[in-house]
Amino acid sequence: MPIYEFYCTPCNTIFSFFSRSINTTAAPACPRCGAGLERRMSLFACIGRAAENDADADLPVDEGRLAAAMGRLAAEAEGLNEDDPRQAAGLMRKFSEMTGVKLGDGMQEALRRMAAGEDPDSIEADMGDILEQEDPFAPGGGPAKRRRATPLRDETLYEL
Repeated sequence: MPIYEFYCTPCNTIFSFFSRSINTTAAPACPRCGAGLERRMSLFACIGRAAENDADADLPVDEGRLAAAMGRLAAEAEGLNEDDPRQAAGLMRKFSEMTGVKLGDGMQEALRRMAAGEDPDSIEADMGDILEQEDPFAPGGGPAKRRRATPLRDETLYEL
């Protein structure tokens, strides 16, 4: 049972919606203002203050391929030991391989360090500025686009 994230441009807020089945077409209205919401990539493994994608950016991956990868990785993510950075790094690498999303040099270095067992907080302290400047969904993980203020995150889980 997946959880999808959607972004509301007028509210600059990300909302989470629970679905009883995989649904790649649903686009609910904003619970606050009623505007149409844009589906967002939900990163289930990220380092610290990883920057949100530009709300207007299109992901360079096939939605069907992405949905299939998320479905296959969901069970693995549920069994993830949150205290083991090696597992999180491995899951992120699998995600990249399955979807074709190319991670930038900074993210590759962060994942290498996590796979070696290094503390994610230490990696963020060393590399936070580098990781914030990379857009993991730009071709080759290139520079991040100019962004709006960081979106708010509504903690309510809505039903899709």
